[in-house]
Amino acid sequence: MTDSKVPSPAGIPDDVPTSARAYGWLLGGKDNYEVDRRFIKAQLEHFPAGLDITRQNRLFLYRAVRHLTLEAGIRQFIDMGCGLPTDNNVHQVAQGLVPDARVVYVDIDPVVLAHGRALLADNATTTVINADMRDQEEILEHEDVRRLIDFDEPVGVLFLSVGHHLPDEFEPRRVLTTILDRSAPGSHLTFSQVVCEDPEEGALMTERVTAAGIPWQTRTPAEVDRLFDGLEPVEPGLVNLAEWRPMDLQPPLPPVPAEIAQYEGASKTNPKVYEYGGVLRKP
Repeated sequence: MTDSKVPSPAGIPDDVPTSARAYGWLLGGKDNYEVDRRFIKAQLEHFPAGLDITRQNRLFLYRAVRHLTLEAGIRQFIDMGCGLPTDNNVHQVAQGLVPDARVVYVDIDPVVLAHGRALLADNATTTVINADMRDQEEILEHEDVRRLIDFDEPVGVLFLSVGHHLPDEFEPRRVLTTILDRSAPGSHLTFSQVVCEDPEEGALMTERVTAAGIPWQTRTPAEVDRLFDGLEPVEPGLVNLAEWRPMDLQPPLPPVPAEIAQYEGASKTNPKVYEYGGVLRKP
């Protein structure tokens, strides 16, 4: 699925970029169209750190799920806006450490649903549902969520690199905490989003991405912090993801696509822009 001239399956847009396909290409995935690659190349011209921080976010997923599983004792996960499956997805990390861990993936992109179902066909404790992460009540009532998730036990809810897709008009606080509010104490929220310490530069980034048809709001770190009043940050708190419990040894990512390899390492040139987040606990 790499040529936009090839007819796409019904319901899968190939004339506008989607976040899941674009994000997947930055991680070395191949399930994308020319429109997605053009979008990424255009954004990297103005925002060259985007390649590094996307990949840093994916590495953070491994460390965060490892912490949730081994240290926090979480055995059930809901991954919101999960994106296209690659190596070391949430269920692969969690079930590699605790085989009975249960995982529900949520995404609005039909491509994610198709690929996720194929990947999980033989996995009885993991599923993917097609839903908008903004529709939290619909997700809570979904039959697969009710089948796999017991809200009387602690739940790990993940919103990884999707916070910037929740501009203020989408009520991000509601979206991010609805499931946690219904879950047992000791539940955890794992979150990350692109931030910029310069509000003017962040506003320009917001304008560019939104103009491409993708909902977006770049926030400052302080604006992100205000979304999580009442939750307890797990050490080292909300930080640049590259600084969240780094590990010398963890599974590597697929190689960077050759077409954008020149942007690798660009995050070092603009320290004001980075992926910000961490893990928070419900008391």
